[in-house]
Amino acid sequence: MNRRFIISLSAIAAFGVYLLPGTALSQQKSLREQLVGTWMLVSFERTANGAKQPVANPKGILMFDAGGRYVMAGERGDRPKFQSAGQPTTDELATATLDFFAANFGTWSVSEADKTLSQRYDGALRPNNEGTDVVTTVSLTGDELKLTSVNLLATGVRIDQTYRRAK
Repeated sequence: MNRRFIISLSAIAAFGVYLLPGTALSQQKSLREQLVGTWMLVSFERTANGAKQPVANPKGILMFDAGGRYVMAGERGDRPKFQSAGQPTTDELATATLDFFAANFGTWSVSEADKTLSQRYDGALRPNNEGTDVVTTVSLTGDELKLTSVNLLATGVRIDQTYRRAK
């Protein structure tokens, strides 16, 4: 082969590599980087004493910031309104609290090797959960995030959640 042919072939190969999509040559983002952002709740299921309890029509949000803080809120989407615009009854408040099944905030970290998310509840709707660490397995496919409890909450409940990245 002559030198001109080899140089031409090398130039064509280099140009071909240049045309490849950026993601083909760059490293995939870490799990931590992929989690940062806002996620909308799709499904939420509790398992207590072996009994699965899916939440009907859940609505919620989960936000992770790059600094290691998170906030999560979730409710049953068809919660009843209070009968009076004034002071709700004790029963109405109790029902509203039960139907607002998740409200917590705190810090978060991930184990890239184990594909787990650790959340430290600094504040929570359920006071018994405050100060606890919750570890969940993470399954992330495209814009779908699935979280499954590894350790139970202080209440003894396992949680399975599915989110979609907010657009």
